[in-house]
Parts: sequence; C-alpha cells; structure tokens
Amino acid sequence: MLALLEVGAVGLILAVAILGLGTSSLDFASFVGAAAALRSTTQIGVGLLVLVGFGAKLGLLPFYEWFPGAYGSGSGASGAILSGVVLNAAFFGLSRGLFEWLPPSPEGAFPLLAIIVVVVGTVSAILTILYAFQEDDWRRLLSFSSAENASIAVAALGAAMLFRSYGLRELAGLAWTVSLLHLAGHALAKGSLFLTADGLQRATGSYAITASGAGKYWLFGIGALLGAMSLSAMPPTAGFVSEWFVFQTVFQGFHLPNLAGRLVLALAGAGLALTAAIAFATFVKALGIGVLGRDVNRNAPISRFYSGAVGFLGLAVLLLGVGMPVWLTALDVATARHFGAAVARQMYVGPLLVPLTAKFAFISPSLLIIVMPLLALVPVTLILVSGRYRVRRSPVWYGGLSPDPAGAATTALAFSNAMRTFYSFVYRPTAVTEREADAQGYFVRKLAFEHDVAPIFGPLLFQPAVRSINAIAGKLRLLQSGHLNFYLGLIGLLLVLVLGLTLA
Repeated sequence: MLALLEVGAVGLILAVAILGLGTSSLDFASFVGAAAALRSTTQIGVGLLVLVGFGAKLGLLPFYEWFPGAYGSGSGASGAILSGVVLNAAFFGLSRGLFEWLPPSPEGAFPLLAIIVVVVGTVSAILTILYAFQEDDWRRLLSFSSAENASIAVAALGAAMLFRSYGLRELAGLAWTVSLLHLAGHALAKGSLFLTADGLQRATGSYAITASGAGKYWLFGIGALLGAMSLSAMPPTAGFVSEWFVFQTVFQGFHLPNLAGRLVLALAGAGLALTAAIAFATFVKALGIGVLGRDVNRNAPISRFYSGAVGFLGLAVLLLGVGMPVWLTALDVATARHFGAAVARQMYVGPLLVPLTAKFAFISPSLLIIVMPLLALVPVTLILVSGRYRVRRSPVWYGGLSPDPAGAATTALAFSNAMRTFYSFVYRPTAVTEREADAQGYFVRKLAFEHDVAPIFGPLLFQPAVRSINAIAGKLRLLQSGHLNFYLGLIGLLLVLVLGLTLA
C-alpha cells in the first residue's frame, strides 16, 4: 500500500513541477497557460502523471491491489470513511487536474488522453468487480466494490473529456455531472454496507460472509438491501439512476466526429454492462448469504444503533434516487460554471430523468416508487390465492443421511466457484489440500483446505523489487557478523573519511 501510494505521490509532484516550470508559479490558475504551451506528448505525459497520482487513491489498475489489505485491516467505519470521503476527494483532484489544467483542444493531446482515461476506467471496473465477487470477507469485498465504482466514475470523466475536446460541451457536462451523481450515491450505499459489516461483526464475531440470520431485524435488513440494490444498479435507487445515466452518456458517442472515439465509448458501454451484471451477482451473494442466510446454531442480535444507522443510510440512498430531479437543480450553478450552460437543468423534465432530451431516453424513479408497489400487488394476490391450496414440503436429499441444514447451506466459496472457473484466465485460482493422518496412516486426523486467486499486477510490480532487496540484504549481512575487530575497522574507516572530507 505504501509503495503504490508513494508512486502516486511522486507522479503528482512531477506533474505539478512540469506545469510550474512553465510559469514559475505553483498557482493552479496559471497551469492552464503552461499546459497550452507544452507539446502534445508532454501534455499526455502530464495527464498520465495526474491519472497515476490520483488513480493510486481511487484504485485504478494496478493500484486497486492495495485496497483489500488496507480495508481488511480496519473496521467497517474506517472503510466507510475511505470509500465515502477519501475516494471522493481523490476524484475531485483528478477531475480538476484533467479538466482545468490541460487544454481541451481536438488538435492537441486531449482526445488521446481522454481515450486512455476511458479505457483505464472501464478495464479497472471489470477487474475489480471480478475480484470482489471472489471475496468472502465483507470489508475486502466492499473495498473492491469501492474501486469498481470509482472506476465507473473515471470512465464517465473520460467520456466528458472526449466530448469536450470536440466542442460538445452539453454532452461533456452530462458525463461530468453523472460521475458526481454516481459517487454521491456510492458514498451513501457503501456507508450503509460497511456499517452492516460492523453490525454483523459485533453480532457474530467475524467479518466473514456467512449465514447470520440478521434478516429478521427489518430496519437493518431494509437498509442493507437498499445499499446493495444501489451498488447493483437496481431501481429505483441512486445507483440505478447514475448507472443508467452513464449508459445513456456513452451511447451518445455517435455524436463524435471520429471512429476511434465512437468505438471506444461503444466498447466502454459493453464493459460497464458486464460490470453491472457481475456487481448484481456479487451483492446477491453478500446479502443473500451474509444477511438473509439462516443458521439455526447461531443467534446474531443486531444492536439498535447499527439497525438505525444502516436503515437511515439505506433510506437516504432511496431518497437520493427518487428525488433526483430536486437534487439536480442544485447542480445548475456548477455545470453552468464549467460548461457554459446549466446542463443539470436539461437532465430532467418534471419527474422524468432524460440525457439532455426526452427523445433519446427517459426514466422516472419518482414514478417508479409509486408504480412498483402497485405491480407488487400481482404476486401478492397470487400468493393469497395459492394459500387456499395445500403446499407439500419435502426435505432436501442429503445422500441418504439425516439432513444437516448448516452443512448443506450455500457458502460464499460455493456461490462464486462457477464464476471463478469461467474466468480462470483472470483469477488463476489456487487450491491446496493438506491431510494429516495418524501414525499408521489409515485415518485422517486433520484436513486443511486453502483457496485463493492470484493477483495480476502484484507479482509483476513487487517480486523483482523483493528479489533485489533480498540479494542486497544477503551481501550486507556481513555487517552483522558480530566480530568486534570488524566493527572497529569500520569505525576507523569512517574516521579517516571524515578527516579527509574536513581537511579537503
């Protein structure tokens, strides 16, 4: 974590130094003129340095690999701060660096840099949600999900850069506003689920995603459900609204004058669709097993404090999505300042949400909150009608043995194993089974099973450095020989060097 964050810090320092040299000033307002005077290749280099600097905090590839270790070492509350505050601050810095410091000229480096940002954001979103699906710890799963949602926002930011570089300011404003909406909904939803993790840990003593029976606490369960629905882009929550806007934004790539930009946004839409599908499966696993799963041998009492906090944040996620036309009004000033027009005002028509025009597409979470309960009357009626008929229940076949509900329950590993097998070229899974038998070797006394997925970038980034450090340490081990004469000789050599430097 420290190594990757230091790389990001060095990248930001270099970017600021290059822009500052052009104006002999570190005033951010002067960076625009300094960047315009640079060559296109240098502009791309500065943009990449900014992307690396803030991407290290946002969890873009390859930096997302520090997320699970850091989030998994703290509590859910600390994870909520990292994903809801630190992540947003990093995105603010990235947005300002790419939008305000670099010139949006179609003849310069901006279109190429925008394409790079879109590609990095999309690929990062796919990889991070794939790894999130394999986690069986609440904090680690939510950490990868945080990187995934940050990557989606970065992809939308890249689309805004691409539209702006060709003078499509309204579409650029749409994409920029969508990225802010996405992170706003993410902060609330992730806060509810991180506190869900803390509540379950207090009740069960572990952050593992296992059956807890916590679903019987209705306020706690509803808050966790709404947070998971938002991160899965399910209507009518805030996450559904923002991801719908993201798709509608990239679908408008046909307005771009060149094939490369249109193709990149089309492929980004396909990649984000894959991301949304895997995110849905991820939170079905987390919520279905971790909250709704029942264990007859475990009582998981959830405190009123956690029930209230999770329920409040979950309802806030719903309120953000349903009241989106009202919240968009508050962004008029910001969009007008950046793009010369109140773009946010063009994103809704009454209760309808539209991507600048209702002729392209529209939805209305405000109306869905009314229509969905009415539609629910249909299955409720069927249930009431079917209640007149006797339902025959039969136990699950358990190999001829007495059924064991705990042993037959679906685990987080079993749920994600199919995806791990299908995407084995990404995961490169490992499974190690160790058996310990008695002295005669007839009976197994202990069976240990370990499973894991291999990181993609970690070995490439750190193994060469680790080998080099171990080689140097082997050479320097002589300094710890313990021979007094050797240490006296070193001290004498240092005295000679000091005297030589002093006399010189």
